[in-house]
Amino acid sequence: MKLVETIRNIWKIEDLKSRIITTLGYLLIYRLGSFVVLPGIDPNQLSALKSQTKDGVLGLLDMFSGGAFSNASIFALGIMPYISASIVIQLMGIAVPYFQRLQREGESGRRKINQITRYLTVIILVVQAPGYLANLAAQSGNAIVEAGWAFNITSTIILTAGTMFVMWLGERITDKGIGNGISLIIMIGIIARLPQNMFAEFVSRMESVSGSGGLVMLLIEFVVLFFVFCGTILLVQGTRRIPVQYAKRIVGNKQYGGVRQYIPLKVNAAGVMPIIFAQAIMFIPVTFAGFVDNETATGFASIFANFTGFWYNFIFALMIIAFTYFYTAITINPTQMAEDMKRNGGFIPGVKPGKKTVEFLDSVMSKITLPGSVFLALVAILPAFAMMAGVDQGFAQFYGGTSLLILVGVILDTLQQIESHLLMRHYDGLTKSGRIMGRSGGGAAAL
Repeated sequence: MKLVETIRNIWKIEDLKSRIITTLGYLLIYRLGSFVVLPGIDPNQLSALKSQTKDGVLGLLDMFSGGAFSNASIFALGIMPYISASIVIQLMGIAVPYFQRLQREGESGRRKINQITRYLTVIILVVQAPGYLANLAAQSGNAIVEAGWAFNITSTIILTAGTMFVMWLGERITDKGIGNGISLIIMIGIIARLPQNMFAEFVSRMESVSGSGGLVMLLIEFVVLFFVFCGTILLVQGTRRIPVQYAKRIVGNKQYGGVRQYIPLKVNAAGVMPIIFAQAIMFIPVTFAGFVDNETATGFASIFANFTGFWYNFIFALMIIAFTYFYTAITINPTQMAEDMKRNGGFIPGVKPGKKTVEFLDSVMSKITLPGSVFLALVAILPAFAMMAGVDQGFAQFYGGTSLLILVGVILDTLQQIESHLLMRHYDGLTKSGRIMGRSGGGAAAL
């Protein structure tokens, strides 16, 4: 079988085998850490906290942390503070000259930006950790053995150190393992909740519809999920190509010939980053509102606490569309692309080199980004429609939204790296075509 042969080939490549084992080892450490409860917490008294995180935005936040949030774990805050800090730094790279200069300094500038991002992550953690502890005291006060300032200070330090340790694990995976570490950590947390959510949906359907009717509805749900999954793969991989005519000189015989080539411009060049950015920002109001729930939330906070509400999903969709254009603008540079074409003696038929080419590329990117951003926003709010149709919230998250897009994007990126190792050593790839297109293939930065 093709799969068995591929696994054998992977096992023959020592470097690839070592990277995969290393990645699995670090991910195992992360999963074990998500069950290590904060000192001074009685895990048997956390039923109220677990009930609070079954639905709403907090349920989504708990899923991103792989259940660490509801377990009052040392990794309870997960990796989202780092994502929030990265968003702020990237936005500042557009408006602040200092960060623009760092972005142009290459590797040294990148290291400086990473250092600043870590400092900002610590600041965010120092703000979020007391909010998490206050919510814990309000929801499950009996779980705290000895409440007081000593508990709050030590727990804040531990929560901060926990998230920084998770960041370190992600960096180790990126350097020593396979795939993007931060992305894999988020993905493994989402996957960890899938069996539990599937079982909950099965039980719910069996209880709500007697006899075979429940199984029929469950089958329909899985069919719909399959088509959504396929559509998400097309969204992540979707590419449009612009023909470019090159005048190529053949050095050997001094002849010239026209060779038609293509510039790949992705319909969704930003990958899953816009939805990550938007989701991280949607978490902020709930954090500063004291982790309110849907029943007690009022006014502005109630909009962001109601996961299925119109205004929540409307604002969420608008932010995704805006971030798609923003992230495409910082990852695709029409000016640099036009200069590279001119330097290589290439041109777009019917378009003058230079400024006109830049305007043409920019116009094409704007046109093809619009449908990609709208479809991305639609996929992001699909879980709300699934919940309205009676699907359990935990299982509904896999009908689209951040969860499904992260799963598809990260899996494709990781498979692409594995395939690169195989092809580089003259083994067959994972597919017949030998090419898996991940998010990184289009120039979009990974998480």
